[in-house]
Amino acid sequence: MSKLIPRRLPWLLLISALIVFADRLTKTWVALHIRLGGAIPIIPRILRITHWTNEGAAFSLFADSASPHLVRYALIGFSLLAALVVLIAMVRLGDRFTFTTVALALIFAGALGNVHDRILYGSVVDFIEVHIFSYHFPDFNVADSSIVIGACLLLLDSLLPKRNQAR
Repeated sequence: MSKLIPRRLPWLLLISALIVFADRLTKTWVALHIRLGGAIPIIPRILRITHWTNEGAAFSLFADSASPHLVRYALIGFSLLAALVVLIAMVRLGDRFTFTTVALALIFAGALGNVHDRILYGSVVDFIEVHIFSYHFPDFNVADSSIVIGACLLLLDSLLPKRNQAR
């Protein structure tokens, strides 16, 4: 029966490719148009487009490490391994669109977008700054957003009741 079901994997990979493209495009635009440390207000006191680099992991974890090269290579290795695991899962599940397969495509794209920067530049460009009331979210980028949205979709899918599927 699986031969009768069209494979969705190429479409999932297209979703990933479009997100990687958007990530590259936005990071390049920011690097060319906003000086490092600069900002453009979009919604005063709520949203700004900034230009920062992050040598660490999420939320700048490990950015001030005494061994920055070790952190860089560990993050590259972890990201490549995670991307490979996600790609394998996408290939195995890529016969249909589900919250899970779309989530995997988003996570795959985010991992590739950030690992690209780490390999070529040693750091990741973060540029979306959000303030909600007195809380300031750490700056992030399209790849980070893609990973978070993918993780939320995986969580949502795990909470939804499962239908019985005959295979």
